[in-house]
Amino acid sequence: MKYNIIRRKDVYLSLIGTISFIALCIFFRYPLFIGLFGSTLLVAFIAVKSGIQAKQVMKMLIAGIEECQTVFMVIILIGMLIALWMASGIVPTMIYYGFNYIHQINYVLACFVSAALISLIMGTALGTVSTIGMVLLGMGRGLVIPSPILIGAIISGAFIADKVSPIGSLVNLTMKTTDVRYKDGVKSILVTLIPTMIISAVFYYMLGTRYNVGLYQGVLQAYQKGIASNFYISPILMILPIIVIVLAMMGVKIIPNMIFGTIGGIGFSLLMQNISLLEMIKIIYYGFGANTGMAELDQILKGGGILPMFEVILIVLGAVSLNSILEGTGMIRPMVDQLMADTKSKGNLIFKTGILSSLLTIITCDQTVGILLPGRFLKSKYEELNVDRAILARTIADTGTTIAPLIPWNVNAIIAAAITGVSAGKYGPYAVLCYISPVLTIIFGYLGTSTNKRKENVAE
Repeated sequence: MKYNIIRRKDVYLSLIGTISFIALCIFFRYPLFIGLFGSTLLVAFIAVKSGIQAKQVMKMLIAGIEECQTVFMVIILIGMLIALWMASGIVPTMIYYGFNYIHQINYVLACFVSAALISLIMGTALGTVSTIGMVLLGMGRGLVIPSPILIGAIISGAFIADKVSPIGSLVNLTMKTTDVRYKDGVKSILVTLIPTMIISAVFYYMLGTRYNVGLYQGVLQAYQKGIASNFYISPILMILPIIVIVLAMMGVKIIPNMIFGTIGGIGFSLLMQNISLLEMIKIIYYGFGANTGMAELDQILKGGGILPMFEVILIVLGAVSLNSILEGTGMIRPMVDQLMADTKSKGNLIFKTGILSSLLTIITCDQTVGILLPGRFLKSKYEELNVDRAILARTIADTGTTIAPLIPWNVNAIIAAAITGVSAGKYGPYAVLCYISPVLTIIFGYLGTSTNKRKENVAE
């Protein structure tokens, strides 16, 4: 149910208050969930003051939280999965064997390309970062490549899943909301994605040439010895991540797949690493920390756990609560109407679509609203200006969807920081695909690329 009784000045007061709360938390380094809960209380107060019943506001909150139960489960499973794949020897094994080949490649570029390919298969950006991403990060740290550079390359590749992966939830949400068939939407997205990939690859290649892998052969060999003396290393341990990737290719949902990966991690920990049940419970809860006697290697082989994810859950809870009220009360609709007023050219329409999708992603701390509202409200405007709806899908995918990991208070950035230990403010400058993509889609929009309307482009 939508409400239209909130005055425009109260709408802007809500948005300004939300941004101010978040900005203050970032500036003074307070936990981000404090700003999100403060914003939620402010928005709820304005909604009630405007005439919406408190019980209706509460229903919005409850409904929003219930819809995001999957997100909370994924966060917990990510913490468990990382800890168990470390403890079971899966990640150490992949790093151990990876060190044999790492000297032959431009490693920064390899991180970008590998993350992109795996994300297309798995259909989830955060799933890619929390599995293969941790392996790539571990090997890169062994080469003394700065973590922000590695994570920026991994994030750039991983978030391609949210743009074009056929099994990606956000991809399918975008196509469904805009009434575009997947194959037509992807054709349009590739128009900007291919040059974006090329520019990003060139950037990472140039960046990677600064790090001479050959200089660290002795260090890598020492790390291999340290890993071999503290873990049972075998190619058998690589079977589990391969199965997880295959299951993702077969369309298995992320939660069942992660549960399978978690159970497999428990089994390998018990059978191959001789970890006691009590010790494994501690690892699942607190996270894993290696004790190899080499401080640098111990830094590589640590992470995960349910406890470190509690703050992430509170942040997501705050973001979901805020988003539920903003969307449920219709506070965002006046912003949409005002932004799109007097839009008469195709280039201006695409530019404003990108701005709107990005603003919604920034304000609501999630990508979902940045997809749903432009997708729902702007279809008729695209029809009016004779612009293909596939371009609407492309613009949303290239802007609001792609910039999410760059925004420090966005759910995606928070989870990525919890997984890797590096904040968006540090890895953001190196996640080049995430900010090249919006620029290119706006440029292509003004150039009039692929702006013909195809009436047959209707979702099946």
